[in-house]
Amino acid sequence: MSEPIWNKFLTDRDKAVFEASGYGARGGFGKRPALLVIDVNYAFCGDKPEPILESIKKWRNSCGDESWVGVAAIKTLIDKSHEKGLPVIYTTGVRRDDNWDSGSWSWKNNRGNEAPRVQQSNVDGNQIVDEIAPAPQDIVILKQKPSGFFGTNMASYLTLLGCDSVIVTGTTTSGCVRATVLDAFSLNYRVAIAEEGCFDRSQASHAINLCDMNAKYADVVKTDEVLDYMDSLSDDLFELPSGKH
Repeated sequence: MSEPIWNKFLTDRDKAVFEASGYGARGGFGKRPALLVIDVNYAFCGDKPEPILESIKKWRNSCGDESWVGVAAIKTLIDKSHEKGLPVIYTTGVRRDDNWDSGSWSWKNNRGNEAPRVQQSNVDGNQIVDEIAPAPQDIVILKQKPSGFFGTNMASYLTLLGCDSVIVTGTTTSGCVRATVLDAFSLNYRVAIAEEGCFDRSQASHAINLCDMNAKYADVVKTDEVLDYMDSLSDDLFELPSGKH
């Protein structure tokens, strides 16, 4: 078995502490999961696969090539969820045209007033990438802060669906994914993170945040294991939205 992605960033002391302290126990999957797809939009992926330092010239929040590796993994989970009739819930951002509601986001980035779009194509950065565009039965939640739960209907929708657990994918691992995971954990959902389905603009932040979440808040598991788990579930667990008028 290969070593966890975060091991190369840990000191020997760190590894000894995690081993001795009891963190990192397996929490296990729930019985009624929803798949969460956090902020997989053009602002974070760019409009095409390209090296991150090229992509961020146009899309300041882009995670570059690794975004599209993540998108491919997420698509397999979405396809399986649709096949099994499991809820798929997307989040993406929303802003006023004048960017007034950016609020605290503008305090920590000196490019914060840039509109998230490419002028040549006029693609809105908050649009979920076409490769995993929501299906009619899927749910899309608009948010303005990192967590998919903060100021949104996420928790009430999970209650309506009768979910006891979430499988989290998306970006960024250290930001919106982590914030969503912590809120889900705080609400006593069982949380799994599909490792290949998460990405970040910083390789170190990606790995260390996976490490920390796996230690305390969630199970970081391979996408193939999540697919096998989904296959084990009944096909009739949920009554999903019809998507019809």
